[in-house]
Amino acid sequence: MLTSLTLKNFKPFENQSFSLKPLTLLSGLNSSGKSSLLQSLLLLRQSYQQDLLKDIGLALNGDLVCIGTAQDALFERAKEDLISFEIINDNNISSNWVFEYDRDADIIKISDSDIELKIYESSLFNDQFHYLRADRITPKNYFEMSEFKVKQHQQLGNQGEFAPHFLSIYEYQEIANQNLSYSDQIPLNLKNQVEAWLGEISPGTRIYIESYLGMDLVSLKYSYGLSNPYRSTNVGFGITYTLPIIVALLSATPDTLILLENPEAHLHPKGQSKIGELIALAASCGIQIIVETHSDHLLNGIRKAVRHNKINAEDVQIHYFQRYLKKGQAITEIISPRIYQDGGIDKWPDGFFDQAEKDLMELL
Repeated sequence: MLTSLTLKNFKPFENQSFSLKPLTLLSGLNSSGKSSLLQSLLLLRQSYQQDLLKDIGLALNGDLVCIGTAQDALFERAKEDLISFEIINDNNISSNWVFEYDRDADIIKISDSDIELKIYESSLFNDQFHYLRADRITPKNYFEMSEFKVKQHQQLGNQGEFAPHFLSIYEYQEIANQNLSYSDQIPLNLKNQVEAWLGEISPGTRIYIESYLGMDLVSLKYSYGLSNPYRSTNVGFGITYTLPIIVALLSATPDTLILLENPEAHLHPKGQSKIGELIALAASCGIQIIVETHSDHLLNGIRKAVRHNKINAEDVQIHYFQRYLKKGQAITEIISPRIYQDGGIDKWPDGFFDQAEKDLMELL
């Protein structure tokens, strides 16, 4: 697992270190730097996949993330013409990449590095990795298939676009972590467990997937109770939007790294809380999860999991991103509240999931 990330001269960060735990939650106002943290990891993975990271440079544009040019990546008040990323894992392996600033370049060259080659064996660089963007697949009649992505590399796609194909192939495979089982009464195969957890969002959900091999497409339908299957386009938006997240969490093996953006999107409050609990459960099973969220319900789902000893409080890290103006300059500050084993939190900085309380105080 990754235990630390340090960013120098990257986007809003002049020199910022982040502690990473099995479950790391990122929150804060829009455009405060949360996505920049995720992008730094994605840039490393993307550059490695393009065979550039070891001795050429950092690819700012690719399948995972598109930054633009070095000018878009450099901290605007940088005192040095360089960008560096340092990661440390739980084997105390530290690697630091330093890249030269070239204003208009979209591949910035390595100027210096202190790399332990074993770092490239970590989940950030291999197939034990999932990244699900905020803009995920939406309901439609047919979804893509990919033998390369799904069968060879067990990937769901950055938007979860291959989740139906993935589920059709591995539906009868037992989930890797039995502690993630929804209930002892539910068979451990992937499809049954996915349906059970989806039932927390919409009770009684059943999934039907049919493959059309000649067209490299799969259809996705849902039914409820004894009803006939409905096309995904005729079912609530949130079901399909959440499907890749549940599939990723339940299918992941220990040591997998999962990056999630806004897993609460299009879910009602109970569903958001349950997704928070499932994320915490997965993190307790050896899966590392970094999640960006704006949902107090998702946070409370994680807090409940801590309180009920489903995950140790020491395995949860919270980073709250504040941004304010100082002498006309935008300043990003990171505050890291601590969560206690009873689910309590030691400090609530202004803006940290406190809007409901503020609104109620005004109403009262």
